[in-house]
Amino acid sequence: MADTKREIERKYESDDAALPDLTRVPGVASVRGRGVTHLDATYHDTADQRLAAASVTLRRRTGGADAGWHLKFPVAPGVRDEIRAPLSDTLPDELAALVRSRVRDRELRPVVRLRSDRDVRHLLDEQDRLLAEVSVDTVHAERLTGEGGEAHWTEIEVELADDGDPAFLDKVEKRLRKAGVRPSSSSSKLARALAETRTETAPAAGSSAREAAAGTPPATAPEAAPGHKHRPRPDGAPVTAGDHVLAYVRAQRDALVELDPAVRQDVPDAVHRMRVATRRLRSTFRSFRSVLDRAATGPAAADLKWLAAELGKDRDQEVLAERLTQALGRLPDDQVTGPVAERLAAWSEARHKGAHHELVAILDSRRHLSLLDTLDALLADPPLRKKAAARPDKVLAKAVAKDFGKLARLVEHALELAPGPERDTALHEARKKTKRTRYAAEAAVPALGEPAEEAVRDMKSLQGLLGDHQDSVMARRTLRELAAVAHAAGESDFTYGVLYAGEAHRARVAEEALPEAWSSISRAFPF
Repeated sequence: MADTKREIERKYESDDAALPDLTRVPGVASVRGRGVTHLDATYHDTADQRLAAASVTLRRRTGGADAGWHLKFPVAPGVRDEIRAPLSDTLPDELAALVRSRVRDRELRPVVRLRSDRDVRHLLDEQDRLLAEVSVDTVHAERLTGEGGEAHWTEIEVELADDGDPAFLDKVEKRLRKAGVRPSSSSSKLARALAETRTETAPAAGSSAREAAAGTPPATAPEAAPGHKHRPRPDGAPVTAGDHVLAYVRAQRDALVELDPAVRQDVPDAVHRMRVATRRLRSTFRSFRSVLDRAATGPAAADLKWLAAELGKDRDQEVLAERLTQALGRLPDDQVTGPVAERLAAWSEARHKGAHHELVAILDSRRHLSLLDTLDALLADPPLRKKAAARPDKVLAKAVAKDFGKLARLVEHALELAPGPERDTALHEARKKTKRTRYAAEAAVPALGEPAEEAVRDMKSLQGLLGDHQDSVMARRTLRELAAVAHAAGESDFTYGVLYAGEAHRARVAEEALPEAWSSISRAFPF
């Protein structure tokens, strides 16, 4: 079984391997030597170094107290989540699954071997508690691919103790800098090893950026694609309408890939965030048909619709469970009869386990992995139409305005209907169109600035109102089902009725607030 550890550390280099007196660091009462440990680590990656391109490292290491397989994902500069699995001859399945969105069908193989002599010191406070671990590593790197290559260096690593204050690392760094120690120019040992052992036949990590991580050839920059006449500024900033749309598509593609491990590990909110990324992508393909050829994006859009539906099975249940649990907690004791909390918890747990198991299977499916490949191919050779080369202000603003026009017709139709199932359905359709308009405005923000930001805020507000109404519809449906099960088991269904009435009231409040909210939004909408 793998476990996860948050690793907060900083790396340094010096012309002199000796450490200064670290007892002069504020808060450090003593420095205790822990001896020298020999570490032998073999790093694995694909032939085109997909993991290295994403700053992800996978190694098998012997020596030290944590021998085994280590998989590290970047969180922030100097912060990584390290997932550990016991030592074995082959890569554990659970770690292989966590890199599948990046590796896909490519073989993982040894690429670099690092042998290090680690001289460790513990920085302790007055109560003899560990503040940080400082190590001086003498490293020998050996390239295991191509013609091979070797490198040697010495580096200093300072790792914060578990639950330590990151500000303490600033104090250590101040002391090290005074002694002539400087921050390392490499983010990790692997990055330095790949750079310093590179030969002419060995590919450079990240040389093809994220498109290489897809198994496609190095991506042609969107601005250089056939028919795309404009060139980016020297700083790489988007220039044309096509540039801006592709930048948004790329960000959502990256989110799908990067959230995959979190969804597999059942990290809170990960499913929701991945579902939003799928919806943003699909909406972008539909909203910006004048920029991207729909004939080419259609297959990806169909698969994105499928993926969003599969993600929704888990996410919708999660939202309902949280909503009903909170509503139950607000009821006075005399309105709670029977084991309602226990039945709700059992329903939630059973549904979640089943949905999560199915979702992991979806992420491993050929259809999902092919979708990621398709998105990469679209970015590598984007199907740009004539308007992709046009100025972004006109093209993007027109797309947002067109989506808003469709939304307006849906909202006005819903307001003409009497309360009931038909209006519920109409409001739900308006909610979906609200999201599409919001995502189109989000894509336009870098080009259009404040007007697009205003549109995003308006759509988020409307989405919240319509979302609360739809959640009430779904909650009432679930409460009817739970009440029937409770009644069949001989339990009181009174509390389910109370909760149902509360949800009906929330729906009425949302419907009554909609006309004024819509009037305000439609009058001020900037496009």
